[in-house]
Amino acid sequence: MTRTLPLHVLAVCGAGMGSSLILRMTAEEALRELGVSARVESTDITAARGMSPDIVIGQGMHTAELGRLAPLVLTVHDFLDRDALVRALRERLTEHGWL
Repeated sequence: MTRTLPLHVLAVCGAGMGSSLILRMTAEEALRELGVSARVESTDITAARGMSPDIVIGQGMHTAELGRLAPLVLTVHDFLDRDALVRALRERLTEHGWL
């Protein structure tokens, strides 16, 4: 599936304040390392439901609720583990033909 760059990425948490902000910064670093042009936003799960992103990244309890919101939904266990996020994004972006 072809996507127009920059990709629209949502970093999602329950309130859209603390952990989604940390995840946004980690995702920006990971995407930059992969050479992917992306606009990353941090948001809460309620606001995310009204958006049309290319990628949703968040904890399993949130990504399970947003499974059909985006073509690529990625569950993250450690919001600070940039290397794990790079590996996961590389794999999933490649699967979608975006990398």
